[in-house]
Amino acid sequence: MRIAIGSDHAGFSLKGTLVEALREGGHEVIDVGTDSDAAVDYPDYAEAVAVAVRRGTVDRGVMICGSGVGASVAANKVPGVRAAVCHDTFSAHQGVEHDDMNILVLGARIIGAALAAEVLEAFLGARFSDAERHRRRIGKIRRLEGRDWSGEGGAD
Repeated sequence: MRIAIGSDHAGFSLKGTLVEALREGGHEVIDVGTDSDAAVDYPDYAEAVAVAVRRGTVDRGVMICGSGVGASVAANKVPGVRAAVCHDTFSAHQGVEHDDMNILVLGARIIGAALAAEVLEAFLGARFSDAERHRRRIGKIRRLEGRDWSGEGGAD
């Protein structure tokens, strides 16, 4: 499987561990950065992972920041991306099976390296179920992201 992986400074160390595990597992890894623990902005790297997934240049993506929350929010702004923070194996595989999740987001300050590797393995080993109810729900998500929200009022 071809995997894009990125991190901010908080996730840099864990990213290195997971890149090694991915390569040992026979995956092709596209590392979009960052390349050190110097402070950077997570949206830049979340966008790089998300765009690679959206364009289909990779099969799935992995993004790591301090908590995972900010990177998840940023990645989900890219249409076609379904990113989620997962710190357990159940959520990681069910997110793919039920929600066709295509980016796993991890919080390096939340999860240890051994558990992160297990969560990553669960994510990569899962396949979308293609059950009618799941396809219907994904269709509703696609309609939400394609909707023109400009006429809804409120602050723009």
